[in-house]
Amino acid sequence: MPKGYEGITHMTEVDRLRDLISEANRIVIFTGAGVSTESGIPDFRSPGGVWDRYKPIYFDDFMSSREARRETWRRKIETDKTITIAKPNRGHQSIASLISRGKASAVITQNIDGLHQVSGVPEDKVIELHGNSTYCSCLDCGCRVPLEDVLGPFRVDETLPQCPECGSEYVKTATISFGQQMPEAQMRRAQEETLAADLFIAIGSSLVVYPAAGFPIMAKQNGARLAILNREPTDLDRHADLVVNAEIGPTLGSAVGLN
Repeated sequence: MPKGYEGITHMTEVDRLRDLISEANRIVIFTGAGVSTESGIPDFRSPGGVWDRYKPIYFDDFMSSREARRETWRRKIETDKTITIAKPNRGHQSIASLISRGKASAVITQNIDGLHQVSGVPEDKVIELHGNSTYCSCLDCGCRVPLEDVLGPFRVDETLPQCPECGSEYVKTATISFGQQMPEAQMRRAQEETLAADLFIAIGSSLVVYPAAGFPIMAKQNGARLAILNREPTDLDRHADLVVNAEIGPTLGSAVGLN
């Protein structure tokens, strides 16, 4: 390949992505871990990531074992060392720009870090398929519990949390654990947005985790254009109208005109 050819090809792909965005009336953004790795949050599946270092704690184990619940909170303290200091990057900001301009109607995300909201995307525009790790909820009454109300006492003597409303001991981060049912309301909203889109952009996702990874195909089959922006190829690339394998923040920033 001649020297410089890669750059020329990439710029052509950015131009095509810019054109798709310009031509669309209702964009839906789908994001995975790759959006947040540029903010310093490791991909759970990458070498050295959470799933590489720890055996998953299944939802049934969390519910049945106090020790499993303690281990869950120990891991939460460890992972928070990166999540709590992370800031939105150019990719998050580009997505927020599309939302604020009315080009995109929603962000469907597999991420649990809350960085889309921090970047300026209104909470009601973010559909979190795997939940949110920045707060807790009671599994019995649904009460929302501030994270520090749990972690503060736990750091002292590993005291397991109790719900301040109903007294239940089943309080966990508002994320979806292995073996836990996907949130019905969020899945329904994601489907509605997907079917209403004329452009669906999957960003930073390996597109291997189902049922979430089914939304790009759903959009394509419903007549929407499909663009995939990811550092590595995905199994769904053959279905896409455009595939861009490049760094997410700089590429998306250029495509949406974010300085």
